[in-house]
Amino acid sequence: MPVPIAIIVCEGDIETIAHISKALQHKLPVIIMKGSGMAADLVVDYLENKNLLRKKASILLGIRFDDTTYQELKKHLKSIDKAKDLVEVFDLERDDPLMLSNIVGETVVSCWSIESTLQSYTNEGVKIPKHDKSSFHSDVSHTEVNENTNKGSSLAWKLLRRNFVSPEEKIIYQVLEGFKESKPYVLNPKYSTPTSLPLYFYFGYQLLQELELIEECGPVLLLEALKANRCDYVRVLLDRGVHLKMINLPELYEQAVSCQKCKFKRKDCLHMQWILKQIQEKQAKKLCHEYRSMMKKRIKHGNPQNAKYIVEELTELSVSVADAATGLCRKLLRYKEYSTDEFSDKEKSPTINVNLKDTTISDILLWAIFANRKELAEICWLRGDNHLLTGLVCSAILRKLSKKASNVKEQILSIDLEEHSKLFEERCISIMDSMYQEDSQHAIDLMDDEAVVWGIHSSPLTFAYENFMYDVVAHTCSQKYINIKWYNNLAPDLVPFLQSAIRKPKNFVTAPLTKYIFNYMVFLTVLVMYSSFVLTSIGKNYSEVFLARVFEYFVYLWGLGDLIEETISCFGCLEARGRSHRGYYSRMKRYLYDFWNGVDLLSYALLIVALFVRHVHQSKPFTDARRIYALSLLVMYLRFLEVFLIHRKLGPTLIMIKEMLKDLLRFLFIAVFVVLGVGIYYHTNLWPDYEAMWDGGWQNWRIWTILYYPYWQLYAEINLDHLDGSNESNCTSVTSADSSKCPREDWTVQAIAAIYMLFSNFLLVNLVIAMFSYTFERVQENSEKLWRFERYTVINDYDWRIPSPINLVFLPYRLFRYLAKHDCCSPHCKQISILEQKKKEKRKREKNEAYQRSLQKITALRNHSKI
Repeated sequence: MPVPIAIIVCEGDIETIAHISKALQHKLPVIIMKGSGMAADLVVDYLENKNLLRKKASILLGIRFDDTTYQELKKHLKSIDKAKDLVEVFDLERDDPLMLSNIVGETVVSCWSIESTLQSYTNEGVKIPKHDKSSFHSDVSHTEVNENTNKGSSLAWKLLRRNFVSPEEKIIYQVLEGFKESKPYVLNPKYSTPTSLPLYFYFGYQLLQELELIEECGPVLLLEALKANRCDYVRVLLDRGVHLKMINLPELYEQAVSCQKCKFKRKDCLHMQWILKQIQEKQAKKLCHEYRSMMKKRIKHGNPQNAKYIVEELTELSVSVADAATGLCRKLLRYKEYSTDEFSDKEKSPTINVNLKDTTISDILLWAIFANRKELAEICWLRGDNHLLTGLVCSAILRKLSKKASNVKEQILSIDLEEHSKLFEERCISIMDSMYQEDSQHAIDLMDDEAVVWGIHSSPLTFAYENFMYDVVAHTCSQKYINIKWYNNLAPDLVPFLQSAIRKPKNFVTAPLTKYIFNYMVFLTVLVMYSSFVLTSIGKNYSEVFLARVFEYFVYLWGLGDLIEETISCFGCLEARGRSHRGYYSRMKRYLYDFWNGVDLLSYALLIVALFVRHVHQSKPFTDARRIYALSLLVMYLRFLEVFLIHRKLGPTLIMIKEMLKDLLRFLFIAVFVVLGVGIYYHTNLWPDYEAMWDGGWQNWRIWTILYYPYWQLYAEINLDHLDGSNESNCTSVTSADSSKCPREDWTVQAIAAIYMLFSNFLLVNLVIAMFSYTFERVQENSEKLWRFERYTVINDYDWRIPSPINLVFLPYRLFRYLAKHDCCSPHCKQISILEQKKKEKRKREKNEAYQRSLQKITALRNHSKI
């Protein structure tokens, strides 16, 4: 086999420059180490600026030139300049060390690609084994396929022919695997060039291309290209129909996702393996550790002749690794695995030659997501299906991983994952933009196109909403679909919508807008009744009036029905549609995250407590019951403000108030410690050695006095007559439960009060104002986006909600449908459920799903300049 030749220049003198000139004349590539000094730096400086030769020559070489020597030097440098396309420069001070191997690899390939190189050097007396001229013709392009390559013309073929007379597919695999085990590869994705893979890849690609075995024997090359982050090779191999074997999936995860330097259980590290371990340790162990453990056992105790056992073990491991990856994905996003009976039967059926089963492109995409390989993830995503939903799932996974990395203070990895997440979200929005311009109706329908990605069953809009992707929910496609749902396919204007009550009464009655208006009309009526009841009829004797009892019982009935609807909303147990397959914990957490749901639950809790106090824990004046009823009514009035959330002008205002309440709670968390500390100082010096701290009822506890003065001082209520100890009314010198102890005069209390008021009124209060200003600007900047997101929350809620108390009439029917859906009743019920499922599938077929998904693919490829 011909020997690759390249010259690396470090330091040197005039003879070195002459040698470089002579090598370039024979078309030999030269690598100059810039920064090594002397001749190397002189050549680089001359190539950059020829006018500085006379000045630099003596300084760098450290000698005195006469005219003859200088002219000879100039002649050699001019010769170098003419062939500078064969000169590569490596900067020792600036370039990364990994780039050197890439530059050397490029020179090696360029050396093999020049036919006359070895012939020229042979004429000079260098003894090199003679080969046929055709051995120097090689295909150096790894991104294009040369259909005219003759069999047996490449260096790879010559190498193989030296050992085997008639190479077969099995022998080719042995050769590739042998090179694979003996050669290292570059894993750093920043410095990857066409030669960053080992040279066996160059030979292997040539050989398989000539024998037309790329599709059959290419998985080994694809595996190495994926590990080395060689996107151009991966792209070409996938285009040629090469599929990664399932048996290679564990090795892929072990090389790129697991931490090579630490053990799985004994040591934690700031690596993706450790982050996945925090999500679910069992699945992370399968993904990152079991392959390495199996290989160690194979080396220590394995029998090389028992290859069949090793293949079976690897096959079983590869299936568990693929399942562990999708399981981690679902666990991270808190989704239940979606499976149908058909899918289950498919899983149970035996498979033939499982070890040769190909991975799907989605398996490689999920690996690229966990390995944070941005370009490879894009390549796999473009070659997959359901681009919109898949892209949104990838974005959500990366965002969750970013938060996990931030929690362990791995900021660089967290930022990189966040940027990758935004890339996928931007790609999805770009698809939605292009699809809406090309075919708006199908783009709108696509937002409700349900699909399964890694066991996650959802639609793009539902998934985006559940994972707080505000830009996707606020997009025109999403909003158009939301409007269609809001008006239930009726005219999207109030007057024509009301007129449709006569023409299309069923659509009008079941429209979310109709239910929304009716619900709040009933709610307003309940508020009037509840106010009348609280103002006039809390007392037991007076409540016996018939009208007051009607008001009271109607409030209880409405509250019961509304509580049932909120429970359904929290757990999603009786919903007909609109939700994906998330676990109950995730749904409950998502429900409680909403501010208005918290207000709803608080109003129910107060109403139940008030009812209990009034009828069970009775007191003659009903003072406690009246207070709790009034507080419950106050919360319900605040809850009624939610009706304005759907309004374009008032909605953003309510969002601002909600966000400012969060700022206020953060401020109170800080202020409570300051107030408590100052209050204790006041009390300690004004009432020293006060022993009756917890005497009397809870209303008379001394803690309220401790908090009283510093809290009201936040609002400029100074109370100096109490702080200077001069107010001695209603007090005694002896502590008792009936009267308080007289305050003692202490000048330090007034001094601390002055400092505290300076701190609280100028610093803390202005801090709150600054926080409110920042929140106002932030919400105002994104007001349209936030309002559209909240609007979708309301519309999605009323898509299935039945206003109270009418929902109590339909509750048995809804329970019946729920039991039928979950196979909890008779065969007749199951038959009804099956018929409804078939109708649903028929509606989905009518939506032309195949066209929609093809449109996604074409749009994605077009947006990324792939077609």
